[in-house]
Amino acid sequence: MTSIAQLPRHADVLVVGAGPGGAATAAHAARAGHQVVLLDSAVFPRDKTCGDGLTPRAVAEMSLLGLDAYLADRPKIVGLQMHGWGATQHIRWPSGRFPAHGSAVARTELDDRIRIAALDRGASMVEGVKAVGVDVSDNTVRSVQVAADDGTASIRVGQLIVADGVRSPLGRMLGREWHRDTAYGVAARAYASSGRADDSWMGSDLELRDAHGTLLPGYGWVFPLGAASGRINIGVGALATGKRPAHMALRPTLEHYARAQTADWQLSGPPVEIASALLPMGGAVSGVAGGNWMLVGDSAACVNPLNGEGIDYALETGRFAAARLQDGDHSHAWPALLAEHYGTAFSAARRLAGLLTVPKAVPLLGRPGIRSTTLMSMVVRVMGNLISEEDDDLIARAWHTAGVASQRFDHRRPFH
Repeated sequence: MTSIAQLPRHADVLVVGAGPGGAATAAHAARAGHQVVLLDSAVFPRDKTCGDGLTPRAVAEMSLLGLDAYLADRPKIVGLQMHGWGATQHIRWPSGRFPAHGSAVARTELDDRIRIAALDRGASMVEGVKAVGVDVSDNTVRSVQVAADDGTASIRVGQLIVADGVRSPLGRMLGREWHRDTAYGVAARAYASSGRADDSWMGSDLELRDAHGTLLPGYGWVFPLGAASGRINIGVGALATGKRPAHMALRPTLEHYARAQTADWQLSGPPVEIASALLPMGGAVSGVAGGNWMLVGDSAACVNPLNGEGIDYALETGRFAAARLQDGDHSHAWPALLAEHYGTAFSAARRLAGLLTVPKAVPLLGRPGIRSTTLMSMVVRVMGNLISEEDDDLIARAWHTAGVASQRFDHRRPFH
C-alpha cells in the first residue's frame, strides 16, 4: 500500500485501474518510452469476478506482452464442450490468424502477472490508492485527486487512461454514461475442486434450468484451471435489457447448476467464493474519451454481448490506447477507433443477444442449433471474438454484413 508521501506529483501517463486493460496499456506505453504510473485502489493480488477464460484472441495478446512462457504452464483449452436439449458437441477453436488454443487462469493470478509485466517494462505502481476526483478544463484532465488511508493528494497528468472496470467511477466523473436499452449481462461465478481440472475443454451449457426444471434465460459454464490448481471456475449468466431485465436468482441458480455438474466434472465439494457482477456490453456507453483521456476495456463496455467475455478486448484496447498517446485530441478519434474495430460486430451481437432475452427464443434457436456441428462452429467463432478485420471468408463476410445492416437500425451505435 502506498502512502500519500510516496505518491508522484506528476505522471506523463496515469493509468487508473490495474486489471488487464490498464496493465496492458501501462506495459505497451512504458515500452514505447512513456513515464507511466499505474494506480489501483486494491493491493495486489486481488480477486475479480470473472469466468477466468482466455480465448485464442486473448492468448495472442498475451504473447504480444511477452507472456508466452507464463501461459506455457497453464491449461491449453482446445475448444468448447457444448450441451443442451439432450445433445453434446465438442467444437474446437477455429484455426487461422489466432492460436488454436485458449487457456484459463484465475484473475487473482492473471491480473497480477500482467501488472508485473508492466512494471518490468518500466511503469511504476501505486497500490491501495483510489481516484476520487478530477480537475477538468476544456475537456482536458489537468489532475486527478486520489485518496489513501493517510490522506489525499493530487497528481498532475499529461495523459489519463481510465481502466477502472464495469462501473467506472472515474469514467462517470468524466461523463461516461451507460445505456441499458441494448443487451447487458448479469453473472455469478464460483470455484470448486474437480477431478477434471486438467481438462482441455471448456464446458458451455446453453440450456440452463432451475431446481424446479424451469428453463431460464441464461447459460452455464465450467472452465478448468489446470492440475496444479485442482479447481474449476463454474458460473451462470443471463442476458437482459432495460425492457426485459433478468429475473434470475444468481446464487441459488449457480448452486443448483454446480450440483448438476458434480458427476460430469467430478466435483468433490460445493462451490465456494461465489461472486456476481453486472456487465455493460457491446460498447453501450457514451463519453469514452476527451482531449487527453481514454476509457479502455470494461470501462468502455468492451465486452462480448453473447458471452460476457472481455479479457481479449481489454488487452487489445490497452494496446490501441498506448499506440495513440501522442496523436493529439482523443475526443473523436478514440470512439471512432473503437467503432472501427468493434462497432459492426458489437451491433450485430447485441441485437442477437437482445433476441435471446425473449424466453421462447432460446429453445427455438438452441434445440436445432446444438445438433448442427457447422452451426455450432460458427457460434463458437462469433462468441470467441475470432473473426478478425482481415478475414474474408464467407462466414466473416456474412457477419460483417449483418453488423453493417444492424447499425442502420441502431438507435444508438456502439460508443456513441
